[in-house]
Amino acid sequence: MNYSNDQLIATQKSSVEALAGLSEKAFASFEKLVELNMAASKALLGESISHLQALSEIKDPKELLSLQSELVKPMAEKAASYSRHLYEILSGAGAEFTKTLESTSAESQKTVTELLETSLKNAPAGSEAAVAVIKSAITAGNTAVETAQKSAKQAAQLVESNINAISTAAQKAE
Repeated sequence: MNYSNDQLIATQKSSVEALAGLSEKAFASFEKLVELNMAASKALLGESISHLQALSEIKDPKELLSLQSELVKPMAEKAASYSRHLYEILSGAGAEFTKTLESTSAESQKTVTELLETSLKNAPAGSEAAVAVIKSAITAGNTAVETAQKSAKQAAQLVESNINAISTAAQKAE
């Protein structure tokens, strides 16, 4: 029984270390988001002042229409660029989280399954039906986790393909 306790303690320690690593990655991603938003805000403020100055120099409606059309295209390009950068930050963080969670989850599943199987081997005679139910539940739980992970990957791939399509469309519009 001591061996199983050592395994559980090692698994818990590994999980705590993984959580600490994820926390660091989360803060690093948050810093990147803050930097991106600060740069975007600074650029927007500067452009807004320039546009206000340009508006104050307009003398006829034709110049106003010309100025408006000049402003629309760069805004769309900047919005697409911001979206690409935002997606890169979020997808990078998501990939790191997924990788860490999958490895930690797999390790935890293995340890718990081994512990349960060891415990079930020592089950009293006549408890075969209960042991079979527990083993079936373990298998169903593992299958559910695998299915959820596959679904999450598919959703991430779908989002990535949509972002790539939008980026491609924005680049073609340029």
